[in-house]
Amino acid sequence: MRLGYGERVVAEGLDLEIPGGVVTALVGPNACGKSTALRALARLLRPSAGAVHLDGADIARLPARELAQRLALLPQSPAAPDGITVRDLVARGRTPHQRWWRQWSREDEAVVDAALAATGSAELAERSIDELSGGQRQRVWIAMALAQDTGVLLLDEPTTYLDLAHQVDVLELVAGLNRDDGRTVVMVLHELNLACRYADHLIAMRDGRVVAAGSPGEIVTPELVADVFGLRAAVIACPVAGTPLVIPEGGRRAGLGQR
Repeated sequence: MRLGYGERVVAEGLDLEIPGGVVTALVGPNACGKSTALRALARLLRPSAGAVHLDGADIARLPARELAQRLALLPQSPAAPDGITVRDLVARGRTPHQRWWRQWSREDEAVVDAALAATGSAELAERSIDELSGGQRQRVWIAMALAQDTGVLLLDEPTTYLDLAHQVDVLELVAGLNRDDGRTVVMVLHELNLACRYADHLIAMRDGRVVAAGSPGEIVTPELVADVFGLRAAVIACPVAGTPLVIPEGGRRAGLGQR
């Protein structure tokens, strides 16, 4: 698959396979093509060569409403209308399920309530989104994606701008959604140690291509960290989770140099 913007090619020969029913994290250095790949999976970016398939169907051929009923995307920096309440924002996730003959229903109301409850946002329902902290907002955006009621959830850097405690809160939430509902989750993450802890499957990218794919325990080694990030590091077992824990031996200047 070839992906790019205008004449600028970001990925050439990109081959991604996303396992169903697990949490997958795309990891790699800045500008390696992670978010571009996620945009292609969401049909926000059309490949100039190749195709994206969902359950065997080319997503380019699916009606927009059907695709929106099958996958939901939370972009990096979503914007909400000024003054909108949390409940009204989450309710917008039900849009793909509306028809001219089927307007708002008790089922829609129940799905919105369930999404608010699942994300711990029910007590925020009547507040304006403008009043919320960064961590609260991120939970509400995830609630809106949940209200879309899809089997696939795509998250582009869901922990950006959050402090460590809120990053963990959001990733615990994501892991719980997968564990409780069997939802397929694909997320772009910058923090490799958190990706190792909360993802079942990692796809490590560099320069628009996949370097390695598999479980964190299988692929995260000092050699992979050096190859993908240009960083000399030790990899040990996390004393809490048992997942790979990457400990840098120094910055790029002390390690392998800038790629």
